[in-house]
Amino acid sequence: MVPVTSDKTAPPRPHVLRTALPWVTTVSRLVLGGVLIAAGWGKIGAPVLSVQAVKAYELLPESVATAVGYGLPIAEIVIGVLLIVGLLTRVAGVVSALLMLAFVIGIASAWARGLRIDCGCFGGGGQLAAGQEPSYLVDILRDFGFFALGVLVAWAPPGRFALDSVLGVTAAREAEAYDDDDIDEAAGGEAPLEKESR
Repeated sequence: MVPVTSDKTAPPRPHVLRTALPWVTTVSRLVLGGVLIAAGWGKIGAPVLSVQAVKAYELLPESVATAVGYGLPIAEIVIGVLLIVGLLTRVAGVVSALLMLAFVIGIASAWARGLRIDCGCFGGGGQLAAGQEPSYLVDILRDFGFFALGVLVAWAPPGRFALDSVLGVTAAREAEAYDDDDIDEAAGGEAPLEKESR
C-alpha cells in the first residue's frame, strides 16, 4: 500500500519548557538561597562553634579551618541573598553548587574515617555526645539535592523576580535556553520550515 501523506502541517506544540523553566529556576533560587541564609544565620551568632564544626572534620590545617569557620557564615548569607534577589545568579549558582559539593565530600570523608560528628550545617557541630548517632546519609542526600539546585541555577536563566533580568544581564542566556530550535531538537522534532529556508 502507498502511504497516504497530508499537506497539512501539525499544529505547533506548546513549549512546556519555555513556560515551566522560569518558575522552576525561580523556586530553585529561592529554596537554595533560603537554605544558605538559614545556615549562615545559625552560625554567625556563634563563630566559635562554627570554627569548632570545621575543625571537627579534621581535613584542614588549624589556621585554615579557623579562617573557614569565621568566613563561611558570611559567605553563605551573601550567596543566599544574591540567589533570593536574583543578582549575579550564575556566579551564585556556581559557588553554591561548589559549596554543597564540598559539604558532601567533607561529610562522606568523616563517615569513611569513622568520625562521630555533627555536620554543623545549621549551627553547632563538633563531636557528638555519648549515645548520639551521626546522620551522615541524610546529610549527604540533602546536600547533594542542594548541589543539584545550584547546578540548575548556574545553567538556566534566573527566572522570575530576578534583578539580573531587570538589568538585562541575562538576555543572552534566556535566548539560548529558550531557543525554539534547541527545544524542538531536544524533543526529537524538526525546526520550523521557515527557519530551514533561511
